[in-house]
Amino acid sequence: MRLAALLTSISLAAPAAAGDFRLRFPVDCTLGESCHIQQFVDRDPGSGARDFTCGTLSYDGHKGTDIALPYLSDMQAGATVRAAADGVVLGTRNSMPDQYATDANAAEIDGKECGNGVVLRHGGGWETQYCHMKRGSVRVESGQKVKAGDVLGEVGLSGKTQFPHLHLSVRKDGAVVDPFSPDALETCGDLPGQTLWASLPPYQAGGVLGAGFSTAIPDYGSVKTGTADEAPLPPDAPAFVFWAYAFGGQAGDLLELNVTGPGGDFVSHSEALQKNQAQFYRAAGRRLRGGQWPAGSYTGVARLLRDGQEIARFQRSMTIAAQ
Repeated sequence: MRLAALLTSISLAAPAAAGDFRLRFPVDCTLGESCHIQQFVDRDPGSGARDFTCGTLSYDGHKGTDIALPYLSDMQAGATVRAAADGVVLGTRNSMPDQYATDANAAEIDGKECGNGVVLRHGGGWETQYCHMKRGSVRVESGQKVKAGDVLGEVGLSGKTQFPHLHLSVRKDGAVVDPFSPDALETCGDLPGQTLWASLPPYQAGGVLGAGFSTAIPDYGSVKTGTADEAPLPPDAPAFVFWAYAFGGQAGDLLELNVTGPGGDFVSHSEALQKNQAQFYRAAGRRLRGGQWPAGSYTGVARLLRDGQEIARFQRSMTIAAQ
């Protein structure tokens, strides 16, 4: 079960009128399950950042839509990137390594922040650009004609990025366009009268990406790579830890971690975020004080609460075997 979260569909927004430029979703994944939109185009004309709903899923100057995978292991397994519309390939890059951007590799990324990618030219002055693709995955060449849905490559971690995702930029006559609300970029909040999407993706204000059980508090790197979960835990594990990984956190949000076991309530922890966090994780648990953990079924539930309302939950179960 992935991202068992509340998805809010903006059902009143309609695609642009027939004959206008439209986009299909460019990644083979299911929003709310195997992927999520981490960031949208920045609609704030100043130094702040806001998405098209006036929410916090953006950062200052962001010029695209970031479709993210929960874990690095999901990227390694492969997530196909497809052309969002018919077009002609203007250019590609395919040789940059998949790695987290750091100070140490900043010089080699400078000027190539998009990483591996593809630029498509469409009719009427429209262009789409696909960034951070996996090295060696790009399957098209300059000058090639493509149809909407044709395979371009795979989601990667190349260029200036801290998580595996596809950055999709849309431009009209060289100017950035937000496909969720293609009118004036300096407004937000109202339901858009039209979008560029043939089928409008739902807006999710934050979510739980995953959760698991470990024998110690995992380091953040293992959480992000998808290797932190050790379930099922052995009966003599030195500690029993339940952790959850989330995105779109706002200051004041609560992340609740609760585990029930053979004897009832086993772990209960609630922590408020002190600041907005694009991605974060929390963990809670108990140390073994002699003997063994009770054999039986354990269920962990992670809940993300905002203003007292649950906006996301994720459930994970395991069984500790009797010895």
